[in-house]
Parts: sequence; structure tokens; C-alpha cells
Amino acid sequence: MSKVTMKLDDLTCPSCMTKIEGALSKKDGVKDVKVLFNASKIKAEFDEDTVTAENLADTVTDLGYTVKSSKVKAL
Repeated sequence: MSKVTMKLDDLTCPSCMTKIEGALSKKDGVKDVKVLFNASKIKAEFDEDTVTAENLADTVTDLGYTVKSSKVKAL
């Protein structure tokens, strides 16, 4: 199990937060997702055997948002 924190460039509204949380929580291997609107950050816990942090960042990018930075920690 791992945890990723992604800093976003352009999180502009609460509905964006809901859109990102919904898309990431549907990914296989994702155990928990929290989008921190005021901080423009995503925190996700995931199983690296099923999905990678890069896959999660790609999902966010595909939704039209820019991931400025990403930090992964093994749990």
C-alpha cells in the first residue's frame, strides 16, 4: 500500500473536487481519496500492485487539470 500527494495547478471550484474524487475512487486499487479544495491537493491511498501514482496523475490530467507535483510514500 502507498500514499500519493498531488499538488494541482488549477482547482477552481468544489464541483471540480467532486469530479476528481469520483474518477479516482472508481480506479481499481484505490482505497481512499481526499481532494483538499483550499490547498489544491489530492491525497490518495492505493495498492501499487494494481495501479501506480502515474496512472492516478494521468487520470487527473485526462479530466483537464494540471498536476504540478507528486510525492509517493510507501505505507
